[in-house]
Amino acid sequence: MEKRELLTDIWRAAIAAVDPRDAVRRALRLEGNTLSAGGGTYDLSSFERVMVIGAGKATARMAEAAEAVLGDRIAGGLIIVKYDHTAALRTIGQIEAGHPIPDAAGGAGTNRLLELVRNAGERTLILCLLSGGGSSLLVAPLPGITLEDKQITTDLLLRAGANIHDLNAVRKHLSAVKGGRLAQLAYPAAVVTMILSDVIGDRLDVIASGPTAPDSTTYADAGRVIAKYGIGSKLPARAAALIERGVSGQEPETAKTGDPCFRRTRNVVVGGLEQALASAREKARALGYPAEIADAELQGEARDAAHRLVRTAFQLLDGMRPGERRCLLFGGETTVTVRGRGAGGRNQELALAFALEIAGTEGIALLSAGTDGTDGPTDAAGAVVDGSTVSQARLAGIHPETYLGDNDSYTFFQRFDAATGVHAHFKTGPTGTNVMDVQILFLDR
Repeated sequence: MEKRELLTDIWRAAIAAVDPRDAVRRALRLEGNTLSAGGGTYDLSSFERVMVIGAGKATARMAEAAEAVLGDRIAGGLIIVKYDHTAALRTIGQIEAGHPIPDAAGGAGTNRLLELVRNAGERTLILCLLSGGGSSLLVAPLPGITLEDKQITTDLLLRAGANIHDLNAVRKHLSAVKGGRLAQLAYPAAVVTMILSDVIGDRLDVIASGPTAPDSTTYADAGRVIAKYGIGSKLPARAAALIERGVSGQEPETAKTGDPCFRRTRNVVVGGLEQALASAREKARALGYPAEIADAELQGEARDAAHRLVRTAFQLLDGMRPGERRCLLFGGETTVTVRGRGAGGRNQELALAFALEIAGTEGIALLSAGTDGTDGPTDAAGAVVDGSTVSQARLAGIHPETYLGDNDSYTFFQRFDAATGVHAHFKTGPTGTNVMDVQILFLDR
């Protein structure tokens, strides 16, 4: 079997382990009138209606599971998903919207969703489904802030290479729905939130910007993030003014621990990166590669992460015996500080940087891909590279350093595949799930 096929099989095993439908079905059970959800139980006979809402790349499949469990007990609902991430739902409505930059469709969808929430009473049970991407898809700017303000702010932070914690600290403080504010709007309804995590450490206040969780960040934190990335002079005036007012105590903070709304709110993480990597490890072993999880918290600049993987690969390869082979698994979420004008994503950039550092070395192959099947604003999940990638590119008149310097990894792999027929570009289409990124490293002596 070709290396690319082996890598693909292992990656698919990781994806299967975090199928959103299966994850929700494991955590949500109905016996008679008793609904069990992540350790909590709810007597449905004490509720007048059950509503399902949510946002995120994986929520369509999560909603399929909710419909399978609850059936006609669902009175209605609405989820917001990334374009092309829908599923066949019977009762729960769905709206497609923009990611990673929020758009008007997301704003309109969120307004509809909030109408459902505001009409909920004490005898309403709201099942909220959240996954990665929810921060962009669930968009409701605070009064005085426009959608364009949110778009510009998000774009500035992404281009500056902000990590998810910093990005969400700012987004929460410009939003009427993030940072626990959705739970506040839903109160006194009972809320059960099922969460597919795309955040290192599964922090409830970071996943989808924590719309139903107490927020640990403040306006002061948002101000520090803006200063950290040096974007204050570029920030929309309304956004900058709001954060300044918040820092001085003139704006209400996001919802904190102790808020009454959290007495009737339960947050349940139903799946995440840990399960994906564990399944990948077992698949690699079944295919004959001794495997281990090397790092489940890979973060930082994609190029720096690539260098760390290269250093690990060389150290291990030097100590391996002839005929020995190993598989190392990594997972997490890197960032890219955009300085060029090209197209790409963190996985493609990581793979290209990795290929440049191992150029000419035999016995090393890497697949880096997003578990959602997309990488940045492209139709690729990532890329597969080895020690021959760079030499083949140069023979075809393609200079990888130029593309990496312009943050144009997508175009590099497009041209590389067209010229060589190697299929280094890894394109899967939307997977329906989202638990960050996975890197699979093969070493052969």
